[in-house]
Order: sequence, then structure tokens, then C-alpha cells
Amino acid sequence: MQDTIAAIATPSGVGGICIVRVSGELAPQIAQAIIKDQLPTPRYAALRTLYDTQGALIDEAIVLYFAAPRSYTCEEVVEFQCHGGEIIGSKILSQCLALGARIARAGEFTKRAYLNGRLDLAQANAIAQMIATRDASFQSALAKQLKGDLGAFVKQVRISLINALAHTEVMIDYSEEDIPSDIITRIHSMLDALATRLSNIYTFSKARPNQCHSLCLIGKPNVGKSSLLNALLLYDRAITSPIAGTTRDSIEEELLIGSHRVRLIDTAGIHQSTDPLESKGIEKSLQALKEASIILVVFDGSSPLDTQDEAIIALVQEEGASRQSPPKILPIINKCDLPSRLDSATLQSLESTSAATIAVNALDKSATASILYSAIAQALAQESYQDIILSAPYQQEAIAQTQAHIQSACTKLDSLELELFAYHIKDALESIGHITHPYNSEEVLDSMFGQFCLGK
Repeated sequence: MQDTIAAIATPSGVGGICIVRVSGELAPQIAQAIIKDQLPTPRYAALRTLYDTQGALIDEAIVLYFAAPRSYTCEEVVEFQCHGGEIIGSKILSQCLALGARIARAGEFTKRAYLNGRLDLAQANAIAQMIATRDASFQSALAKQLKGDLGAFVKQVRISLINALAHTEVMIDYSEEDIPSDIITRIHSMLDALATRLSNIYTFSKARPNQCHSLCLIGKPNVGKSSLLNALLLYDRAITSPIAGTTRDSIEEELLIGSHRVRLIDTAGIHQSTDPLESKGIEKSLQALKEASIILVVFDGSSPLDTQDEAIIALVQEEGASRQSPPKILPIINKCDLPSRLDSATLQSLESTSAATIAVNALDKSATASILYSAIAQALAQESYQDIILSAPYQQEAIAQTQAHIQSACTKLDSLELELFAYHIKDALESIGHITHPYNSEEVLDSMFGQFCLGK
């Protein structure tokens, strides 16, 4: 890239500081023309007076010079840190354009950083997501991704797949010899473990669409799930009724609990039903359960535990056991204003894998909201992104495709169809590589970097 780009890198409006960023071959020349002085020592801040092309004073500002390749874009970069407001930054930018720069497109600085090898695409995506997220723990996970954790994971997966492929190529070359069964077993075991981890990462990441923690209300019909939803939202979002089965479809709302963004899902009551519409709602409930990072299991405190409750407890425990990173489980006993007929000791099996049981009266919205907010905030504070998280849909798709190719490869390995096994492993290598270096297509890159703000 021979052209030089410039943009205001700070939000528009009134503020203490405005930053104008310039990147490209002409950046030092443009800066010298504006400051009418020598550039500061690279990577050292210096106070300079800025002038327009007519010699009129613009401002006094901090000027930073980053010599290529030791800059964000790996190009010559100059930043002017001037006083805030709309006018001064616009004047500096106008001078940069008059001196040979062009206005940068959205995300173009980061796009150049990617194309010049400063960042891989996973790191570039992490930057965009960090700017947009409103969730503290998600930001921490993105910081690890920016540091290169996702890229390192992709590298580890590629090494495992290449090793499997190398062993296979040797076996193909010596196909007339008897293939040692222990080699096949070792390769199969390694690939099974890898496919399981990819599946767990995919499920873990899908539970947090739009950078939210997914919180699911689960229980049999008429235990008060919709009333709890209304209490948490502090307004009547869902219709409530003493008639069982009022909620036939999932209801989703977002709210902020502490520094965490939460997607709250009220689900249809889980039970055996012959009603096709209700059955469809129950299917959605089960899907929401699979994607939830926090599960609120709701019971009616005015009724003893029955077979429906026991089936839901078993379902929740099974879901927790199936994940590498189990969801947080919060047992809720609702209707505590009524005479208690539920023996809390019967929930001990659930409590062994969850937090202590919480008793509420959903009709008292204010008190219920306070109790649940506190419990959910505590659960969120304990949660950490200990595994890799895929923050973009293209990353999730790449992992899903990689897992599918590995499973296909294992099937061919079972039948000793080694050429087809190698074919599927090569497909898996291509798919996993899409996470950090997906395509050379300019259209794909423009689409992704177009999500960035100007000046980034």
C-alpha cells in the first residue's frame, strides 16, 4: 500500500483530548509540514505547535511518531493528540488531507495491521469486540484473544492434525505391510479428544451470542417462571396466569447485572404434551437449556416435588455433566408466601452441583429482583472464560466444520480407508486455519473491517 491514510481516532463531540492518526509513507512528511519542526524521537511524546498550510496557528498538541515497522500498522505512523472538541481535530485532519493523505475507511488501520502481519484475524476481531462489549468477563476473554491465545490454540490443533496426517501418509506408502493397530488406536484416541474439545468450545461460545451470558428459566408449567422474568425486568413483559401452559414460546430480553450483560430467557414449561404448539415451545426450552451459561431451575414451594420436577432435575444435571465448562445452576423455590409443601432436602442432589437454594415470592417484584440480582451477580463473578471462546460467527462456523471433518476422518479410519481419512484431515486443516487467516478475498476482509469505527 503506497497511499497514506488519516482519520480522527476519538469519538466525535466535546471531550478533553482528540487524536488524529496518520499512517503511510507520507506520514512523517505531513507531520513535519504541520509542526514546522523536526519529528520527535520515535515512540517519545513531545509538545509541538501545529500550523495550517497558510502558517496560521491551529493548536499546541502532543505529537507521537512511530517509525515503521514498530507501529500498530507496521507503517510510518504519526499521532496528534490535541485539545478536544469538533473544530481542532477537524482542522488537523483537513491539513493532513491537503498534504497528500486520504481519509481512512472504517477499520482501515486495523486492516493494514492484519495485512502487514501485525495481527492475525482473530486478534483483529478481538479488538472490534473489545470496543463494543459491555460485559466485563467477556472483555477479559477478548484481552486473552488479543494476546494471541486463540491463535496459539489454532496452532496446537494444526500440529495435532498434521501429525495424524503424517502418520497416515507413511501408512499409505507402506500399505502392503500390516498396519500396527496401536498406531490406529493412538490416532483415533487423539482425534476423539480433539473433536470433543472443539465441540465443548463451540457449545460454550454459542451460549454467549452477542457477547451476553445466556440465563435460562427452566421448570415445569405454572411454577412462576414468567413471574420471575417480570420481576427481574421490573415490568410485566410476559403474560402470567394461574392456568398451566400460558407460556408456549420462549421470551428473551437483555438486562445489565453489575458489569455483566445478560440475555434472560423465559421458556415453556417442560412436561409431556400432545399439543403440537406446546411441544414446539418445549423443544425451544430444551435448546435454551443447552445454550445457557446460567440455569435458574424453578420449583413451586406450595407443592411437593413430583415426577415432572424430578425429570427436570435429571435433565439439568445431565446437561451440566455433558459440558467441559458446566453451567451455573441456581435452584429457585417460588411462592414462598404460601404454606410450604416442598421439602428442600429433596433438592440436595441438585445443590451438590449448584448454588444454595433460593426462596422467593415472585409477586413481590422488588424483593425478588433484589434477591435474584444478588445471586446472579455472584454466579457471574465466579464464572471465568477458562477455555477458548469464539467471539465471531465465522470462528464458530470454522470450529464446527473442523469438528465435522474430524468425525468424518475417524469414520474412514475405522474402515482403514486411509486415502479418504487423509482427505478429511486436510479439510479439517483448511477449516481450522480460517479462524486466523480465513480468506484472501478482499470482499470478505472489507466486510469484516467495515464493522470497525473510523480511526481504528
